[in-house]
Amino acid sequence: MTRRPSNRILLNLALDGLLALLALVLAVWAIAPRHWPSGAWWVVAAPGAVLALLAAGAVLRLPQQYWRFVGLRDLLAVAGAAVGGALLFWLGGQILGGWQPANAAFPLIHALLLGALLIGARVLALVQATRHAGEAAADAQGVLLVGAAEGTDLFIRALERDRRAPYRVIGILSLRARQAGRRMQGHLILGTVEEADAVLDRLRAEGRLPGLIVLSGPDIEGPALEALLDAADRHGVPLRRAPAPTRLDPAGSEATRRVELRPISIEDLLDRPQVPLDREGMARLVQGRRVLVTGAGGTIGGELARQVAALGPAMLVLLDHGEFLLYEIDLELREKHPDVPRRAVLADVRDEARIRRLFEDIKPELVFHAAALKHVPMVENDPLEGVLTNAFGTRVVAEAARSVGTAAMVFISTDKAVNPTSVMGASKRLAEMYCQALDREARHGRAGMRCITVRFGNVLGSTGSVVPLFRRQLERGGPLTVTHPDMRRYFMTVREAVGLVLQASVVGTTDPADQPPELAEGGIFVLDMGQPVKIVDLARRMIRLAGLRPDEDVEIRFTGLRPGERLYEELFHGQEPPRPTAFPGLLVATPRTADAALVGRAIDDMAAAGRAGNSRLALQQLARLVPEFAHAPEGTVAAGPR
Repeated sequence: MTRRPSNRILLNLALDGLLALLALVLAVWAIAPRHWPSGAWWVVAAPGAVLALLAAGAVLRLPQQYWRFVGLRDLLAVAGAAVGGALLFWLGGQILGGWQPANAAFPLIHALLLGALLIGARVLALVQATRHAGEAAADAQGVLLVGAAEGTDLFIRALERDRRAPYRVIGILSLRARQAGRRMQGHLILGTVEEADAVLDRLRAEGRLPGLIVLSGPDIEGPALEALLDAADRHGVPLRRAPAPTRLDPAGSEATRRVELRPISIEDLLDRPQVPLDREGMARLVQGRRVLVTGAGGTIGGELARQVAALGPAMLVLLDHGEFLLYEIDLELREKHPDVPRRAVLADVRDEARIRRLFEDIKPELVFHAAALKHVPMVENDPLEGVLTNAFGTRVVAEAARSVGTAAMVFISTDKAVNPTSVMGASKRLAEMYCQALDREARHGRAGMRCITVRFGNVLGSTGSVVPLFRRQLERGGPLTVTHPDMRRYFMTVREAVGLVLQASVVGTTDPADQPPELAEGGIFVLDMGQPVKIVDLARRMIRLAGLRPDEDVEIRFTGLRPGERLYEELFHGQEPPRPTAFPGLLVATPRTADAALVGRAIDDMAAAGRAGNSRLALQQLARLVPEFAHAPEGTVAAGPR
């Protein structure tokens, strides 16, 4: 079905035709002001000039141009159409004969006048649209833009095209010192990001303090963003982020051209530069293999499933005990990676018979074991559930994988397994011991399933973590509840954590003979979590990012330590000193070896006590197996390595 031309295209054709006629008149007058051609010549020449331009313009798509949003590429097309139209008209005159101008420069003059009129009309439309936008934004809120030149330029252009934009630019902070003092679309670059505090002082003294500071691109994150937030907070100026570049597309619909700022997320604030990862090694590890992820509905398991799916496995099996969470991740992967064969399995890792049958059916070549109970106070309330899931469930999965010839199993552990004070931490430490024992057997026997253990701290935004809790409390107007003023935790984004888990998997599955000396005896891979963050500082940051004032607009209330909690987490036990590796973001803890068969039987005995409901006996056995376990059911303020 052919599409009817829009009114705008018909208007463009009419306007360009009138300009072509005017250009011809001016060109003839410029060449022969006193010797005009006859009326008969004009009868043929006038429509000929119009048709010549429209023919040349059609090739360069002039009728489809949106004059209010004309750019450099559009103007180049206009210039080309002007030259083409003048040339076609001159050739037609040569063929048909009739009046010929005495000046041989007539085609050039005609082309220049035609181009000037066509370009001038479009620039006039652009200026008029910008002037209207400026008038509409006269009472708009002043903003200070911060970011790289490209994103800043795009944001300013979007403001100019948005007639209802509630913002006006009062200045720019760039990323490079050499740009200070220059102008971008008429707006002065006042300094660099590092000079934000001084620039805001100067603007305050001049009575021009902005209502908002807007990040025009994704260039500023982590510590640099935190420093900018501190400067903004000292002056009481909120911080916001510009829309994504695709939302600022001037050629898009009215909805996509609307400039809508969005808040800074706590993930942006705490994010760190991405460490280089061995993507080729990850592809070799996963591509063409059958991969199974337990706990696939959780935060870590779900992100593992996403990143594994992107690497092209032969089959991806998603296993979880929660129906809705499993449905969600399966649906997401179906939409994003429809070509990856998938299977979603509802199963409990503690169901030994079911897991064994499942593994015999699938025969996974690579297993990521992320299924666990991770919420410390909830596991303290039901300790047997934590023991059975975290310790016995890990043994069930590992034994099922080993029995079907799985090449490697990657076990996701936690910093709470170091000097544990909670059942959750102790059960994960016991699972670490078992996995390390299995890996030691495989290393020394140079055969069998490799078992890679990866330990790290909190993941931002994970289920049950403090960030979603603070967000919900902020939506209700507070208060934000923090257990203790000195509570500290390590944090990492889920994307970074899972990327490093895959990196550790590549390193850990390498032939021991080919591994560097620091990995000769294996060990637990520990992700470099940076510096721990005080939870009360995190709460204050989130309040300020919401444009509110801590302790004034939103209360921070201290509630006391919960069962099993402690003030500080550790990444290494005193008897497992950390060793650096050649891989950025990865450390390795010296292994504390044990016999796999002995640990396995002890886990089975503990699980039997748990299934019998004998909580006291199960916890006694857990304490015997993990001698550093100092149970603190009421919470503890003890800190530091023991």
